[in-house]
Formats: sequence, C-alpha cells, structure tokens
Amino acid sequence: MDPRSTADPASSSTSTHSTTTTSPTPTPSPSSLRKRVLSIDTSSRDSRGSSGRERESKARQEEEEEESVMASAAASEAERERDVEAAVPVPMSPAGRLFRETNFNCYIVAVIGLGARVDVAAARAGLEATLVRHPRFCSVQVSDEASKRAKPRWVRTTVNLDDHLIFPELDPTATSASPDQVIEDYMSTLSTQPMDHSRPLWELHVLDFPTSEAAATVAVRMHHSLGDGVSLLSLLIACTRSAADPARLPALPPAPALRDGPVYARRRPPLSAGIVALAAWAWSYLVLALHTLVDVACFVATSLFLRDARTPLMGTEGVEFRRKRFVHCTLSLDDVKLVKNAMKCTVNDVLVGVTSAALSRYYFRKENDTNSEKRTRRKHIRVRSALLVNIRKTPGLHVLAEMMNSNKNNVARWGNLIGYIVLPFRIAMFHDPLEYIRQGKRTVDRKKSSLEAIFTYWSGNLIVKLFGIKTAAALCHGMLANTTLSFSSMVGPAEKVEFYGHPIEYIAPSVYGHPHALTVHYQSYMNIIKLVLAVDDAQFPDAHQLLDDFAESLRLIRQAASTKS
Repeated sequence: MDPRSTADPASSSTSTHSTTTTSPTPTPSPSSLRKRVLSIDTSSRDSRGSSGRERESKARQEEEEEESVMASAAASEAERERDVEAAVPVPMSPAGRLFRETNFNCYIVAVIGLGARVDVAAARAGLEATLVRHPRFCSVQVSDEASKRAKPRWVRTTVNLDDHLIFPELDPTATSASPDQVIEDYMSTLSTQPMDHSRPLWELHVLDFPTSEAAATVAVRMHHSLGDGVSLLSLLIACTRSAADPARLPALPPAPALRDGPVYARRRPPLSAGIVALAAWAWSYLVLALHTLVDVACFVATSLFLRDARTPLMGTEGVEFRRKRFVHCTLSLDDVKLVKNAMKCTVNDVLVGVTSAALSRYYFRKENDTNSEKRTRRKHIRVRSALLVNIRKTPGLHVLAEMMNSNKNNVARWGNLIGYIVLPFRIAMFHDPLEYIRQGKRTVDRKKSSLEAIFTYWSGNLIVKLFGIKTAAALCHGMLANTTLSFSSMVGPAEKVEFYGHPIEYIAPSVYGHPHALTVHYQSYMNIIKLVLAVDDAQFPDAHQLLDDFAESLRLIRQAASTKS
C-alpha cells in the first residue's frame, strides 16, 4: 500500500515540520504572530508637558483600536463558521478520485523564490483573505466506508492556518554554506512524507534564508485532487498582484491571434472563399477523425500492453512510491523566441525539440555509444511521454482569477479538466541541431490534429461510471507505466508579480506520485523559463548533468538558429 495514501495526524504533523538536523535556535510559534503589538510610548515629556490624562486618553484609544481589531477578527471567524455550517458537500470528480488511488496518489509541489525575506504576518493575512476561503482549500475528503457505492465528497471544515504553515528547523550552518542544496534536499525529503487527510490537503513551507536566486523561498505542496495545473496556477495568479501596479492583477502573455478556441478547432472559411477552400476545410475534419482513431487505438494499446523499450530514462516497478528529487535551472525565454521566429514555429515546438535533443545527449552518454556505426544503427529509437492537456477553451487572465470562487458560473471551470496524450520523442544524434526543432514541430502539429485529449478525458469519466474507479486507475497507471516520462509546459505571468507583498523571482512547479522516473516541466515567468525535472533519486544520481544537457542543447540550437539565413 502506498505510504502516502493514509497518515496518522500526529505523525504527519511531526514529520513535515522538521528534518533530520535541528537548529539550536527554535523557530518562534507562528500562532504568536496573530497578536497585534501595541505601540507603547516610553519617551519623556515633550516641551509642552503631556498630562497624565492625555496619556490615559491615548492608552484608551489604543485599547479601543485593539478591541475593534479583535472584534473584526471574531466576526470574520464567525462568518467563516457560518459558511462551513451552510456549505453543502460536493461530490468529488472522477479525476479527483483517481488521484486518491493507492498507485496513483499524486501531489503537486512548487518552489517559489522570493525577492525579500518572508513577512509572516503579511503572508498569514493574505492567506486568510484568499486561499483559506477557497472551497477546495477549506474542505476535506470524506467517504462512507460502510457503503461501497458511496462517492467521496468535499466537506467544508474550519481551517487552522497553523496546521498548514510549516517552519522547518534547519541547520543554520548548512543553510549558510549550501542553501541551494538544503532546499533541494528538503524538497526531496518532502516527497516521502505523508499528508494528514483529516485536514485540507495543502501546505506552505517557509524556508526563510537566502539562496543563489532568491532572498527567501516558500514551497507549496498540495494534493492533485484539489485541481489541475491550470487551476492551481490561476489560483496563484489570483493571489498575486503586479509589482509595477499593486492595484491590478498581473498580465499574461497574449494568446495567439488565431487562437479563439481549442487547438484542434478548424475555422470555416466564408462562402466567398470558393469551393476549394470549403473542400479543404471539410477535408481537415476527415483528417482530424482519422488521426483521432489512430491515436485512440495507440492509447488503448499503451494502457494494456504496448510498452516503450527499456532505456536509462525509464522507471522500474514501484517508482511511484520512491523518493523524488526536484532540480531546476533557468533558460532564456528570449533564446527560445529567437529559435521560434527563425524556424517559424511555436514556443512549445521549440521546447519539444530541446527536450528531444537533451534526452538524446543523455541517452548516448549513458549508453556510451561512441561507435558511429552503432549510433547510426540505433538512430530510430523512440521514447514516449504522457502529456497533460488542458481541455478548457483558453481563458483570459480575469476569467482565471474568477476561478478563486468556484460557486460562480464562470467560463473557466475549477478542477481537474485535463486529458492525456501520448507524445513521442525521437532519440537521435543529428549533425544539424535545428533538426530536433523540425522533428518537434512535426510531432506537435500531428497531435494538434487529433481529439486524443478529449477522448481520454471523457472516456475516463465513462469508465469510472461503468466499471468503477479501480478499473480507471489501473488503466491510467498502465498507460503511464508503459511510457517513459511525463512532459508539460505552462505559461505564467509576463511581468514581475508580488505574492502578498513579496516579489516573486521564479516559480518552479512539479509533480510526484505517478509511475515515471522522469518528469519534465517548463514554466515561463517574465523573460525566463524554469526547467524543472522530477527524477527518481536513486535512478538519476546525475540529475544536474541532465539539466546541463538541456541548457547545452538550447545553446547549440540557438546558435544554429542565429546563423540561419
């Protein structure tokens, strides 16, 4: 059984609040920060000679202000209690239930670098006003164990913020000498720690010491059943404000000019375009149907028996339960855009190509294929990734922010609205680095002309209804276990943002709990892209070398693109 699927509340709280090394100076209790500090005047009389009555009047005024603050807090707490009592339990979605299964117990983690030391009081106030009020983040998962047909439900509860704000006690010598390594080791240890399912399934870990990239770090961990990456990124955006103008939400990069719906949508030409244009439009839907049939057949075969060849990149049985390591590096978004413009493709095409180039470098180094004849003979190696696809119609920033309140009838829905596609990567050594981009563009264009993601989403829901969650989990687990890696890419704010008054330097999200030894995630923010790798800690002792393969691949591809006429 998965050790993360259940947890004793006491042991869970203890295990996640500290690491194996202990600081000689304990962290102050966060509950003490709730108290408002009174300003007491200890100076002598001024030239006019303040009277005792004036001092008493000032003291009474301060006491009244304190009582007003306490009354306001009590009213807010009472309002929250009424909301909890009035809330109706909400059934969990099939995808949310899937992420609770023993062999598919997935968590999302995000390391966020801050440009200032953590103001805990400001962070607490911000969390109380936003995140704690979100229906999913103030609910627990409840199921009727006596009834096998009963579906798990989200039930509102009162959130004690002290249960979710974690201040680990770390060795100050280590945090001073190797702060980046301390963060990396802490996150790796976190992947082995259970969460207490009697509380809302999220945590915010405060690592308040400087690193090479930030003045302080916070790490967010939450159960994947709370929502997918788009939902959770939208929640983060809604909790931030533009650093240039704190009165407004941050801006996202503009959507492509022709993108007013799903990537597979075909815009019908006007009648004035002629019969040829209309015939081409009709033909595109026939191609869409054919590609969908082929992809669905391959997807079903992969879930049942079609397995990737064994390579150094592929995990072994039970990898979903083992310790993970999260490493990241910064890539230049400008470099990626330069390649995009030179090759007349998209940013995602470039990222797929760079990933293929990096995996090829790593594979041939691990296999020690220095013989050119042997390398040529094995040039047709293919590995496949499971790619999560957001099936929502692309929403704007303000629609995303409205997802903070799932009770509203929003265009963008909260939850796990994602489908899977199987995305192949070519393992080869090309003399021209730009060939990786050409191959990546062909692969992505082919997958855009398919309804594979829509099929996997709706068929998954149907299988849950007809055959139960265990069958759906087994098929989904089989699909992932028969592929080599997970791959994803998300767009973040285009400008610098502040998180409850703390400027954000970078965002590095990832996921663990699924049967892959390697997960590749790209996260854009301002003019950078964070590449985040989640790897099996034992299988990839050279994880940082794999990161270097990605950086070197992008450098070579950019260099080739800059000389392209």
